[in-house]
Amino acid sequence: MTYHVLTLFPEMVRQGLGDSIIGKAIERGTITLDVVDIREYTKERHGQVDDYPYGGGAGMLMQAQPVYDAHRAVTDGRAVRTVYVTPQGQPFTQRLAREYAAEKELVFLCGHYEGIDERVLEEVVTDRVSIGDYVLSGGELAAMVMIDATARLLPGVLGNSLSAQEESFHNDLLEYPQYSRPAVWHGKKVPEVLLSGDHRKVEAWRLEQARSRTRQVRPDLYERYQNKQHLLHRLSGDKRNHIHMMESLRRGQGEILADRDGDILIYHQDSRICMMEAGSLEEPGIKGWEYLAGKIPSQAKWCLVTQESLVELLEQEGYQVFNQCSQFLYTLREPLPVGHRDIRVLTLEHLDYLCAHYGQEQRAYLEERTGSGYMYGVFVEGILRGFVGMHSEGSIGFLYVEPCCRRQGLAGSLEAYCVNRHLERGWIPYGHVVQGNEASEALQEKLGFYRAGKTFWWLEKKPCI
Repeated sequence: MTYHVLTLFPEMVRQGLGDSIIGKAIERGTITLDVVDIREYTKERHGQVDDYPYGGGAGMLMQAQPVYDAHRAVTDGRAVRTVYVTPQGQPFTQRLAREYAAEKELVFLCGHYEGIDERVLEEVVTDRVSIGDYVLSGGELAAMVMIDATARLLPGVLGNSLSAQEESFHNDLLEYPQYSRPAVWHGKKVPEVLLSGDHRKVEAWRLEQARSRTRQVRPDLYERYQNKQHLLHRLSGDKRNHIHMMESLRRGQGEILADRDGDILIYHQDSRICMMEAGSLEEPGIKGWEYLAGKIPSQAKWCLVTQESLVELLEQEGYQVFNQCSQFLYTLREPLPVGHRDIRVLTLEHLDYLCAHYGQEQRAYLEERTGSGYMYGVFVEGILRGFVGMHSEGSIGFLYVEPCCRRQGLAGSLEAYCVNRHLERGWIPYGHVVQGNEASEALQEKLGFYRAGKTFWWLEKKPCI
């Protein structure tokens, strides 16, 4: 990720982001910070970048020309998402942070004085965003807040891939209270349950504390959390066919965009997948379809559905069938035996091998999955011979073993290893097998996976011509 910051105070930004986790990520080259001084692009003799506003009023306004030229200098005319930080913008949220983290580049435009000439904003800005209902002296602090919030979601920034998933606002709950040594401080004791060593009791206590805190401090978030729990309860009535939706919600990645009279749309933002079900398709007039169609985000790339009539309607909306699959899920709590011992988490040094066997056109996707720590490889006599991984929406996939090493139990060991990693995180493992792949279907059943009764269609949005 490259962050470009257009500002009148470049040192303020460099110093503000140069320390701690973000500073270390910059040093490692995990992220790139490009701070641009707008004054360097003014054509005024004395470096002036502001002038009086037409129509009068207090204060000065940043001129259009230096802002435009600075923006052109960093983008070279490319379409790069450009964020103007302003109290007049949409609120910055964790959802927007995840959306920004999916970009390769971002430009942050920091205003000052009374703002920036509206004409240049109309020409270069794609997003107007606010970090709160108050006024700052300039946009630098707000830009740094957004950079910090998005950067920590990127692979390799935090170091621990679970850290970003377990913080405040994950799954619509505020973070539970935490304690460190000593066990007694100022007469206040650490809750006994945290000293018990019983991990299940600790997790139950933390969940209840998170619920209680959210209910008291952020009732709006708590209402959203309750809505999600109610939907999860309904979906659990047909767990095998709904596990993809349930896990997306349980892992805090899916967002409910529609839930009315059996019409459900869950959007997985990171992978741009709509998981859909139309409860009213069998009724005359297909009354729910217009409701669902209006909820599909414009940036959605995939739809995952289990109703053939819904497939036909999505095809009319510009989607095309990519695959027909069966869904398998592993509901046991017990880890699986891993026959082959030398299985490791893959790193970016293995990216060329992955691309050679999974497809060069998937390089960016494989790089993101590997950088996130979700690709695992099996080694035979020290040589990488196959791999498995977790797709961005949460399913197990990518399974591959070289022909020379097949029928040796390597595929089963790889998938068992991946299942166990899921179980360690408290997730229910599931995956999709293309219909007709009898060998893979037999492997799922051998490992103890259950087959869902419905057919699953993956549809991809047709490219615009």
